[in-house]
Amino acid sequence: MRDAVDDFLDQWRAQRGDLDLDAMGAVGRILRLSRLVNGHLKEYFAQHGMETWEFDVLATLRRSSRPLTAKELAASVMIGSAALTNRVDRLVARGLVVREAVPGDRRSLHIALTDQGGELVDRTVQGHVHNQRRILSGLDDDATDELNQLLRTLLASLGDTR
Repeated sequence: MRDAVDDFLDQWRAQRGDLDLDAMGAVGRILRLSRLVNGHLKEYFAQHGMETWEFDVLATLRRSSRPLTAKELAASVMIGSAALTNRVDRLVARGLVVREAVPGDRRSLHIALTDQGGELVDRTVQGHVHNQRRILSGLDDDATDELNQLLRTLLASLGDTR
């Protein structure tokens, strides 16, 4: 089976047969896969009146089971503090999260789900899981497990560890 990346690699081989293109193929596939997956996720969340980033922030708060500081939330969703402030402002305006003072620390705030935000996450998360399974439907369970292990190894090698 061939994919679009194979065509690009063939062109490079024709022009620069001296190059080892295995890594280019893998990275190219990861990038194309990211775009395709993001498109499917965006479509699913739009059906529920959300953007992907909104679900990411809300789901992070939901699964943490406690309010988070802005620093904790930013680290979890992998964005900078300025972007997080903008996103939290938008979620506050929609009534999905609130900022709460941290007892004993006047400079810090916790970000917490409102009942409405929690209900929205709970209504959409099961469908999100089904959508992800649909996206990976071209792989059987063993292949999915193998893919998870390979991606975990690659992420860890790039420093994405806890």
